Amino acid sequence: MEKKKVAIPLVCHGHSRPVVDLFYSPVTPDGYFLISASKDTNPMLRNGETGDWIGTFQGHKGAVWSCCLDRNALRAASASADFSAKVWDALTGDELHSFEHKHIVRACAFSEDTHLLLTGGMEKILRVYDMNRPDAAPRELDKSPGSVRTAAWLHSDQTILSSCTDMGGVRLWDVRTGKNVQTLETKASVTSAEVSQDGRFITTADGSSVKFWDANHFGLVKSYDMPCNVESASLEPKSGSKFVAGGEDLWVHVFDFFTGEEIACNKGHHGPVHCVRFAPCGESYASGSEDGTIRIWQLSPANADDNEVANANGKTTAGVNEVTTKIEGFHIPKEGQTEG
Repeated sequence: MEKKKVAIPLVCHGHSRPVVDLFYSPVTPDGYFLISASKDTNPMLRNGETGDWIGTFQGHKGAVWSCCLDRNALRAASASADFSAKVWDALTGDELHSFEHKHIVRACAFSEDTHLLLTGGMEKILRVYDMNRPDAAPRELDKSPGSVRTAAWLHSDQTILSSCTDMGGVRLWDVRTGKNVQTLETKASVTSAEVSQDGRFITTADGSSVKFWDANHFGLVKSYDMPCNVESASLEPKSGSKFVAGGEDLWVHVFDFFTGEEIACNKGHHGPVHCVRFAPCGESYASGSEDGTIRIWQLSPANADDNEVANANGKTTAGVNEVTTKIEGFHIPKEGQTEG
């Protein structure tokens, strides 16, 4: 009988509390990048391919619930329980703007053209900030029916989607009018909503199921019941033939998009999986967990003998040539410096 190949992930340490959100940049001239949000207050930037740490964005005073990069990976944004959303220079780590809110901010997203930042949270208000006029008051969409959990742009920044913490459904908003124009119905609260790289699908996780919606006509394309309660799901961006999901059982599951059959099950996290995201090339995907680690998995694992990405301690082995140009000038935090 053929020996089953075991996936050996890159293990990315650094966060001291649960990792609750992950975001990959598109491929840039400098490669692609991964930003992570954690309850430890400090978003972190990494080389998306190797997992190597590049820098930490320091300034929040509460848990960071959401993070993102603009399409050029030149700016980062984060949404926090300290009632603020911050925009950062992703080259230096400097804080560029801090947008104050009246309650916890749970979601943030840069528009595709990078000129706008969308935020949402416990205030039940979706706000759009103009990055060219950061001191101007934000535009507010019609009031959300519940606390905003996720938010994203689609249709070349003409539409916004959002989900709520305390009710089911994904709401679609017309950016021009600020009105809710459609709701994709789900039984439970949607904890993860992702627009596919080609703009064709919206992938949602609502606990017991993962659903795929037509992003243009909004019909339900696929719906699969999950083996456990899942918090996050992501569609492979190149062929769209596989998707990953993670949740309460501590495992990262890989499924066939067309049949829903489980292809692989990756074990390694020591706490529930809060977020999973595919890298832009589709060859790997990352998972973030209650255990404070990020793990980067290859979609088709090599034989254990060939896979030298992790040493005996499970820590990444980094070559000098892998360090990207983005590390130049980034603030390195002082040893032992922590924030409550």
